[in-house]
Amino acid sequence: MPTLAEAPPPLAPPEPAQPPRRRGRFTPYWLLLPGILWLIVFFALPLVYQASTSVQTGSLEQGYKVTWHFATYWHALAEYWPQFVRSVLYAAAATVLCLLLGYPLAYLIAFRAGRWRNLIMILVIAPFFTSFLIRTLAWKTILADNGPVVHALNTVHVLDVTGWLGWTAGDRVLATPLAVVCGLTYNFLPFMILPLYSSLERIDVRLHEAAGDLYARPWTTFRKVTFPLSMPGVVSGTLLTFIPAAGDYVNAELLGSTDTRMIGNVIQTQFLRVLDYPTAAALSFILMAAILAMVTIYIRRAGTEDLV
Repeated sequence: MPTLAEAPPPLAPPEPAQPPRRRGRFTPYWLLLPGILWLIVFFALPLVYQASTSVQTGSLEQGYKVTWHFATYWHALAEYWPQFVRSVLYAAAATVLCLLLGYPLAYLIAFRAGRWRNLIMILVIAPFFTSFLIRTLAWKTILADNGPVVHALNTVHVLDVTGWLGWTAGDRVLATPLAVVCGLTYNFLPFMILPLYSSLERIDVRLHEAAGDLYARPWTTFRKVTFPLSMPGVVSGTLLTFIPAAGDYVNAELLGSTDTRMIGNVIQTQFLRVLDYPTAAALSFILMAAILAMVTIYIRRAGTEDLV
């Protein structure tokens, strides 16, 4: 009988082809280089310089030198802790007011504005067309003692309530905490509206229709569908409002008094008037660390990482 031919040996697997070398693989890094250099020169290096200033001792006449005097932090916090607390309270109040005022407007722009959407958006960002200082000075006229706003508040006895809470003094609004919070709310309201609008606009309106098909009332739809899906905008807007408001000093300087000074006013005074650079730098780092800690806790408790 014929014998079967032996099977040929298995072929060796072909060697994997080497991927072609791309000439432009370093192009993204070259594009990032200008931004990285900008951050190093205008953010990292000044931060390092301020850190070294905060542990220096000396005077402007004799010069400062690094002595690792960390007691400056303790002395600064022990002396100016009321301004820190006041800054957090004013910034928190302004943030809550911005959220209460900005959310309905952002909802209107996203779902109800129609052809008026672009016009309303222009009106929202219109304050950016003028100087921050001019916008704040305008509130001195709006809240003047003999102005219509104070007269209307006195008529409805609102100032009696705010005076009992300690936010106004008698029949005055200027040079009180209420004036400072009003200025902060007005100046930072667009920073709340824009992220909210961006988040609400991405919500599929068919989800609202589905909730209505399941016999959900409008309030239930808002509470179960709209607001949870807009949480990235809420978190972004509150951060963009609270962080600059906590370090602001213009509103407290122009609309407040010595009793409403915020920590930004103290830092500005230490840098430009008292010329105590180590204390000013220490206060800046304490403020930065406090805001960073609060923001970290807030983001974790908010339960969202999809920030707008």
